[in-house]
Amino acid sequence: MTIQDLYLKLEEAYDEMVSIRRYLHQHPELSFQEVQTAKYIGDYYRKIGVEVKENVGGNGVVARIKGGLPGKTVALRADFDALPIHEETNVPYQSKVPGVMHACGHDGHTATLLVLARILNEMKDELPGEYVMIHQHAEEYAPGGAISMIKDGCLEGVDVIFGTHLWSPLEYGTVSYRKGPIMAAADRFEITIQGYGGHGAQPHKTKDAIVIGSQLVMNLQQIVSRRVDPIHSAVVTVASFVAENAFNVIADSAKLSGTVRTFNEDVRDFIEEEIERIVKGTCLAAGCEFSYEYHRGYPAVVNHESETDFLVTCAEKVTDITEVALASPEMGGEDFAYYLQHVKGTFFFTGAKPENVETPYPHHHPKFNINEKSMLIAAKTLGTAAIEYHTVPAMEGIAKI
Repeated sequence: MTIQDLYLKLEEAYDEMVSIRRYLHQHPELSFQEVQTAKYIGDYYRKIGVEVKENVGGNGVVARIKGGLPGKTVALRADFDALPIHEETNVPYQSKVPGVMHACGHDGHTATLLVLARILNEMKDELPGEYVMIHQHAEEYAPGGAISMIKDGCLEGVDVIFGTHLWSPLEYGTVSYRKGPIMAAADRFEITIQGYGGHGAQPHKTKDAIVIGSQLVMNLQQIVSRRVDPIHSAVVTVASFVAENAFNVIADSAKLSGTVRTFNEDVRDFIEEEIERIVKGTCLAAGCEFSYEYHRGYPAVVNHESETDFLVTCAEKVTDITEVALASPEMGGEDFAYYLQHVKGTFFFTGAKPENVETPYPHHHPKFNINEKSMLIAAKTLGTAAIEYHTVPAMEGIAKI
């Protein structure tokens, strides 16, 4: 058995991959509600005769394929939850669930891993080691599904883990990688300002929550621009400012919420403290009360150096890949980060820009779509990494990039 045999089998199974992806696209389920999707995945593995465990950490599904030869245990991960977005693509396989859509490519991730697993199972007698297929629920909504699946043993005995994201802004045929941080920690905060409302014609008798909130928004913008070392990337975004009143009423209260994105844990701690300090100072100066809550989401995705180098050598062998490129750090979050805190591994992007499209719709957009051929590239890359990781001399011979 050669890697070329794997590629040939994957190419022959491409139509199946597309069919699975489109079925899942038509039947999306929100985070922590993916009961039917999990059943579909479990049924698929039972049909092809693969050991499968369901309800792992919630709606997670884990399948294990044992090769006929000794070797390491390699995990591959795909997520399968959808988003609360009403689809506007008008494709024939558009979502049948109003207000719910696979707007991030998770349907493609699942189809990729299922078909790859089937083929690895067919070749298992000639393969070394063991392959763990982690189908994760609830990637889109913190605390996410990774934490609970890890606690429930999905990484038991695993030596290494690989994962990819079909990435619509990236040209088809490109695989991009990065050693160290590749995706940011994703946190959120909520602030309530309690002022003192009153008549719009008598501002001197009030503590205007809108004015105080506006000052606070501007003050928060100085955290990154004036308090964080410019060498360290960070984002503080106030995404919601709510203070509804009649046109002639000064707001009694205002609620602000937003997100913080960082790569460095020290910067993450600093920003959490700075927001509280600024909220206190701004409200103290205005003589009003406040409440502040900071919710930590996923940590940064930090790829391991040797495993990333290894992944690059694998991608360079894959047919259909025209470029293996260094990725810029992304401020988006991903709970694949938790797996990398427990075992070695790497997470990479597979170019999925739709054909004949100059500017693709971004992830989480109602018109989002992918180039389905990117699933084949993802399957080949993950399959190559999974099989060749067992070859210790190949691991030792990786050149540093």
